[in-house]
Amino acid sequence: MRSGKNQVVLNWSGGKDASLALWRIWKDNILKPHILLTTINGDLQRVTMHGVPVSLIEKQANQIGLPLEFTELPENISMTKYSEITERVALKHKNQGVTKYVYGDINLEDLKKFRDKELSKSGIEGIYPLWNSNTSELAQEFINSGFKAIVVAISSKVLDESFVGREFDQTFLDDLPATVDPCGENGEFHTFVYDGPIFKNRIEFKTGKVTYKQYSPSKDDDDCFCCDSDTQTAWDKGFWFCDLQN
Repeated sequence: MRSGKNQVVLNWSGGKDASLALWRIWKDNILKPHILLTTINGDLQRVTMHGVPVSLIEKQANQIGLPLEFTELPENISMTKYSEITERVALKHKNQGVTKYVYGDINLEDLKKFRDKELSKSGIEGIYPLWNSNTSELAQEFINSGFKAIVVAISSKVLDESFVGREFDQTFLDDLPATVDPCGENGEFHTFVYDGPIFKNRIEFKTGKVTYKQYSPSKDDDDCFCCDSDTQTAWDKGFWFCDLQN
């Protein structure tokens, strides 16, 4: 990363919300990100909860034209350890001149509060270009702007296997149950963006097999995915993943 004042880091999942957030700040000349930061499962070398291999994230960064950094987390991590790792990364960036982190979050107030609280430890400001936007309108903006994405993960609690591996397009949106957010803001699905106005060239990839993984909360109160007894059932769910390959 280039050192200096007012550096901006964009938290990059490789999905549609991060892509649209980057496009908005570029198009509106609001901020100029200097680096993409992706959180990955260090054991699997894949994007956390998306399951996309780091090699494809590297392809995206090359086509965007920005440097890329990874924050590696173990598959099972406590909230204390998570905070330690992310704070260490943020402090490193702060010392390099970073003043802002950009996120693609839309309307999850608790998540925004958590991010802002964690960032305050290092004196970095959280920026949310999509915040409080209508998710139906955002989905249309994404498609109309020329972006193309594939659905790489879905929650089996709200969608069946047939939705994974599909294009994120108007037909996909039309087929979604009314209870599912059009942007998957509640974790219903995740995407990988392979074309659009932020890229110099389309990202080439192949689709692999579809797999299922069950997630359950730990009994450890300090576990990153732990929740109280009233909400534990909500976290007992599985995800279908469509493997992507170079």
